[in-house]
Amino acid sequence: MIAAVHQPQYLPWLGYFHKIAKCDVFVFLDDVQYKKREFQNRNKIKTACGPLWLTVPVLTKGAYSQNINEVKTDTTEHHWENSHWKSIELNYRHSPFFKEHAGFFSELYAKKWDSLMNVSLEIIRYTLKYLAINTPIKMSSEFALSSASTQRIIDLCKAIGAGTYLSGAGGKDYMDTSLFAQQNITLEFQQFNHPQYPQQYGAFEPYLSIIDLLFNCGPNSNKILLGN
Repeated sequence: MIAAVHQPQYLPWLGYFHKIAKCDVFVFLDDVQYKKREFQNRNKIKTACGPLWLTVPVLTKGAYSQNINEVKTDTTEHHWENSHWKSIELNYRHSPFFKEHAGFFSELYAKKWDSLMNVSLEIIRYTLKYLAINTPIKMSSEFALSSASTQRIIDLCKAIGAGTYLSGAGGKDYMDTSLFAQQNITLEFQQFNHPQYPQQYGAFEPYLSIIDLLFNCGPNSNKILLGN
């Protein structure tokens, strides 16, 4: 069994969903420390003026050690949901398959979200269903592990009975890779070549949110993502 583990992200990029599709069990790493200025609360869409960051405002003052599943959105930042929806609608309304997804996203952003993780998971689950990626999902908080860093990953693999861990390509930069062989876990690295697909606004721009693929390619998104 192949397992993969990753923090929940807001409007994740294509490689995130590719990794979920390539494993047998995917674990959301929800009970580790939230990190600012990463992709846990932001991602990019394409506009006529170039990439645009959509960032969910979150409360971090006095809560620097909070876990991801504890992060609250900053409700004093009035109507960030409406702002994000307007940016998405403005820049994708002429995309071929925008109307297919507009109902879900308009309803999503019509709600008031006080939990960063909840809004992120709502988007991820919708996207997985649309892409017909049926990988079972678990939360790391289910296992109540006290280990950290690479050992936490290994302990999660053991807890779900996985003999192989699928890491992102950048994992070799921060993991102690020697620990996997020592504890009889096979370590593999994700092989993801970013596909090109039809986009609006000129030259192709990679590393955007998955919604750029969905709005532009619709039912062909799965084949484009997985290369089959």
